[in-house]
Amino acid sequence: MARQQENRRNGYAFAVAATPDQYFTPALEFAAAISEKFGKAANDLRIAIATQDDAFSQQVRAGVLSDVRRLGIACVIDDQLPENFADMSATLEKIKALKPDLFLVSGHESTAISAMSQIEESSAGVPMVAVTHCQTARLAQESPEPSAFVFCPVQWDRAAQHRGVLFGTGENFARLFEKAYGYEPSLVSAQAAAAVYVFADAFARAQSLEPEKVRDAISATDLQTFFGPIKFDGRGRNIEKSLLLTQIIDGDCILIAPSGWAEREPVIPRPAP
Repeated sequence: MARQQENRRNGYAFAVAATPDQYFTPALEFAAAISEKFGKAANDLRIAIATQDDAFSQQVRAGVLSDVRRLGIACVIDDQLPENFADMSATLEKIKALKPDLFLVSGHESTAISAMSQIEESSAGVPMVAVTHCQTARLAQESPEPSAFVFCPVQWDRAAQHRGVLFGTGENFARLFEKAYGYEPSLVSAQAAAAVYVFADAFARAQSLEPEKVRDAISATDLQTFFGPIKFDGRGRNIEKSLLLTQIIDGDCILIAPSGWAEREPVIPRPAP
C-alpha cells in the first residue's frame, strides 16, 4: 500500500528542466567536436571530475560516466568532495600530474565559488573547466577573475533560439519580463514561467480543475516554448529538454553551444591565470 501511495504521489510531480544527468553533456560533446583545439582526436581526450556526495551531483556524475563511455573519452580522475569542503588540493595535485583536458566540478553554489578560487591559486592549468551553479552562484559577478573563461551548463539563455507560441523566443520573453519588472530574468524566472505555461495549457485541454484530469493533461503535454521543448515521460521528467553551454567571457555568460546559436567563438584553451 505504501508503494502504491508513493507511486500515486509521484504521478503528480513534473519538471520542465532537463535532468541532472545531462548537465555536462553539452560540455563533453562540445569538447569532442572541437578536439583539434586540444591538439588531439576526440577519443584521445581525458577528463577529470570532482563531485559532492549529494543526490544532484551524483546524478551529474552518473551522466558524465555514461557520456564518456558513449564518446570514447577517458576519465582519469573521479573524485568525491566532502559536503562542506574547503580544500580540494588533493584533486588539484592529481590534475597537475595527470594533465586532463577537461575538469568538471559539481556541487552547490559555494562549491563553484570555492573551486574556482582554488583552481586559480593552485595554477593547475586545465585547457577547459566547467562547473555547475555558475549563474545561481553569480560566479561572473562574485568571482570575476577566477571564473574567467569557465564553461557553465545552463537550462536557459535569452540568446537561445527556442521558440513557442507564447512569448516567442527567449529574447522576446526577456524583453517582456524586463518591461514588466524592471530587471533581467534569471533562469529560475524563465523556468517558472515555463512551468506556469504548462499548467495553463493543461487547464485549457482538461477543461477541468479536477486534480486527476489536470495531471493527465500535463502528462500529455507536448509544447515548443521559449524555454525549450516540453514533453514528459512516465516519471514526470522532460525528455525533450537539453542543456545549453555558456562561457564566462569579459564578465558575461556567453552562449557557446549549440554551435548554431553561438554568440561568439569560445576561448580554448583557457588562458593561464
